[in-house]
Amino acid sequence: MTLSEELQWRGFVNQTTFDDLTALDGDPISFYWGVDPSAPSMTIGNFAAGMMVRHFINHGHRAHLLVGGATGMIGDPDGKSDERNLKTLDEITANKAAIVEQYNKIFAGQPFEIVDNYDWFKDFNYLAFLRDVGKYVPLSQMIGRDFVQSRLGEDGNGISYAEFSYSLIQGYDFLHLYRNNGVTLQLSGADQWGNSLAGVDLIRRIDTGEANVFTAPIIVNKATGVKFGKSEEGAVWLDPKLTSIYKFYQFWLNVDDEGAIDYAKIYTLLSKEQIDELAAKQQENPGDRDIQKTLAYEVTKLVHGEAAAESAKKVTSVLFGGAAFSDLSSEDIELLAGEIPVVNVGASVVDLLADSGVVESKGEARRLILGGAISVNGEKIADDQQVDQPSLIKKGKNSFLLVR
Repeated sequence: MTLSEELQWRGFVNQTTFDDLTALDGDPISFYWGVDPSAPSMTIGNFAAGMMVRHFINHGHRAHLLVGGATGMIGDPDGKSDERNLKTLDEITANKAAIVEQYNKIFAGQPFEIVDNYDWFKDFNYLAFLRDVGKYVPLSQMIGRDFVQSRLGEDGNGISYAEFSYSLIQGYDFLHLYRNNGVTLQLSGADQWGNSLAGVDLIRRIDTGEANVFTAPIIVNKATGVKFGKSEEGAVWLDPKLTSIYKFYQFWLNVDDEGAIDYAKIYTLLSKEQIDELAAKQQENPGDRDIQKTLAYEVTKLVHGEAAAESAKKVTSVLFGGAAFSDLSSEDIELLAGEIPVVNVGASVVDLLADSGVVESKGEARRLILGGAISVNGEKIADDQQVDQPSLIKKGKNSFLLVR
């Protein structure tokens, strides 16, 4: 399958300046894709575009992964109704390091170069920038941007000169990489289309060169019609300190049936044959949720590594699939301990349930035991008992207590 065919099959084609996508199937192209350090982690929204980047690399194109040390000092106003709060330099430095670490993990084993736009902006004189760059940008082009119009409109909250200039700064990134790294293509999400075109226009006006843009669509939850990538807690982050590995795994395990195949095409490296097989299984027996189980494992493996994916899978099987608690390793138990209440060994089930707050009283605990609603390590108990070794107590279907 050629790159143009794969991008179309996986659902990565949105807007592009290419007249014919088969241009991507020819000689290697130097391209760039960037993330601003507005947070200490990428989200699965960023990761969708990152997966598109993986396919470009796999088909022989040369990747430059940009971390926006300069643009992050301003903040992209596109899609924002209010002025952003500026990040401190320390925050930006820490966020840059975190994003670079995620680049290195997600693209491990792939050829790529990391660049930081702060490196070429830090010594750029303001007057020189106005003369060498700003002189070539029509004001009508900048004012015509949708986000500017919405902020300046009757119900808008206004826009600062700094945020107004953001697209000009990003446009210069493309020009700089075109001149110094031979970059002729920018990859981005659909929301960056306008900013990306600013770079194409600068390259054409200043260097009479030709460059292109290719954007991936915004991923939409087909079941709800809203942007995909939010959990009940908010954004789904790649950093396990912000979204735990277990919660990350569970997010994918619980995606809607309607969109599961599409998510597998976008967020995994599974082949067409593998995904077609999963689609057939889903049609035959949707209750098995094979596609969700595979999706959860594959995405967790890509982001957090195979060991973490195996651990999340095992913990999930113990909690909801009837696997034995004794099968869990110490690392698995640590993962589990971050998700459910934890108490120490050496007390009765009734005391542990009541003291942990899983039930409101010891009387309630006893009633639940008599009603067959309490199990220890997968076995329902009929009477109270002492727990002197690491165990998993379960109340009903979805309430758990780790004893260790």
